[in-house]
Amino acid sequence: MTAYQITFYGIAALILVTGFLSVTTRKIFRSAIWLLLSLIGVAGLYFWMEVEFIAAVQIAVYVGGIVVLIIFAVFLTQQSGNEMPKAPPARTLFAVLSALFGMAFSIYIICNIKFPVRNEVLDASVSKIGTAMLHTGKDGYALPFEVVSILLLAAMVGCIVIAMKNPGEKIDEKIINHP
Repeated sequence: MTAYQITFYGIAALILVTGFLSVTTRKIFRSAIWLLLSLIGVAGLYFWMEVEFIAAVQIAVYVGGIVVLIIFAVFLTQQSGNEMPKAPPARTLFAVLSALFGMAFSIYIICNIKFPVRNEVLDASVSKIGTAMLHTGKDGYALPFEVVSILLLAAMVGCIVIAMKNPGEKIDEKIINHP
């Protein structure tokens, strides 16, 4: 096995392990940190594929934007250090079956679709990507670029909703009387 393959398998293992820990841990702050590490691993995979601009966008949008918003929302909630309740067995079974179905469907798609083989080198320069992002025609990505902005807006609204207090909650007296 070459060093190139070892690097790929190491990054893939980091992504899978931290993603699994993000979903299975019962402390919400730890879950957010595992998600952060998983998304950094995805950025590392982009760097490994030598697509630096996409890796930078991954770090800026997901690591720098969404995960930081999630962590701030976790800190703003009153129960940031508490454990989340254990999931019912039926939900756990459904989650495992859904994951197995997703993996089987992905393997089926990969095995049965003929992907075109191209011998040309991928031009991943920033100017080429910028032109494609602003272009609205056939090879343009203006719509997905706008969808990312809606995703960030939805993350901010979600964080605000998580951080909001219920109207019936009492405010801690220590916070009010603090000098």
